[in-house]
Amino acid sequence: MAIYEFEGRRPRIGRTSYVHPSAVIIGDVEIGEGCWIGPQVSIRADVNSIRIADKSNLQDNVVVHGNTTLGEYSHIGHAAVLHGCTLQEHVLVAINAVVLDGVKVGEWSVIAAGAVVAPRAEIPAYSMVMGVPASVVGTVPAERKDTFSEEGAYLTFPARYPENLIEISLDDAHGISG
Repeated sequence: MAIYEFEGRRPRIGRTSYVHPSAVIIGDVEIGEGCWIGPQVSIRADVNSIRIADKSNLQDNVVVHGNTTLGEYSHIGHAAVLHGCTLQEHVLVAINAVVLDGVKVGEWSVIAAGAVVAPRAEIPAYSMVMGVPASVVGTVPAERKDTFSEEGAYLTFPARYPENLIEISLDDAHGISG
């Protein structure tokens, strides 16, 4: 696992959070409890601060840099980029979306796959955001909140991964036993 202190800035990670061994965490990063940090995630706070609240998940290849704050239950999709932004609770940033400096995203909002949210945009709560450049195209359906469950896969991963992720050799994958 690649966790680095940089010039006296040391990451702090909740004991109930899971960080994949291929993730890289540098500097003034705080990760709350019950978070899941997936493969190849890069969280770099060498000159700024990054705060990731409880029960958040960052999926494969996410990049986080700049002064960034993620509220509880942030759900960051594969290969998304967050740079100097603030997300309130229950925000979903979908696959390959980019959220830039100074952006503030209200609770329960969804940033659609591939969207690019321009610097300093302010996204109201419950907004559906799409496009390049991104704009609010509607309201998130109430069902998103009504159907929220702590039983979702990414919320259960922090407890499941430490016990059930087992590295195997290439020979084992080929079915060759030693």
